[in-house]
Amino acid sequence: MTAPSTFGLSSEARNLHWLLTNLVEEVPGILSVAVVSSDGLLLLSSDPGRAEAARQVSEGRPSGPRGSSADLATVVSGIGSLTVGAARLMEFGGVKHTMVAMEEGSLFVMSISDGSLLGVHGAADCDMSVVAYHMALFVGRAGHVLTPELRNELRKSLESDAAGSTR
Repeated sequence: MTAPSTFGLSSEARNLHWLLTNLVEEVPGILSVAVVSSDGLLLLSSDPGRAEAARQVSEGRPSGPRGSSADLATVVSGIGSLTVGAARLMEFGGVKHTMVAMEEGSLFVMSISDGSLLGVHGAADCDMSVVAYHMALFVGRAGHVLTPELRNELRKSLESDAAGSTR
């Protein structure tokens, strides 16, 4: 997992980074994870490591959606928006989670709080119930701390990491 530096972040932001790292490292079959704000902006992500991606390519397995966390965030945001619209149209209440099963993998999207979403791209052989369980644990632990102030801090952290990597 490639993670941005947590130096200088609040304890809540460091805890969210830790929870995300733990989710990716502890749950077999997770390829990448993105936490997206209600306006579709990436807040936290986990890209597969370069060695893991190289191993998967050599085995003929996909390494993630076109290789970037921004792509996963875009897909998660779009699916979240579509399902929220469908729920409103059908008057069934809020969307709790969405799963898309594909031939070569799965995509899981779960509501966190205030429209924020957790998206997980899983391998075809991942145990969907285990992934969903650990996502629910993440949401339960992260939902109450994902305040507007923390979302702003996470966005700024990603922006500064991106600016630092282009230099």
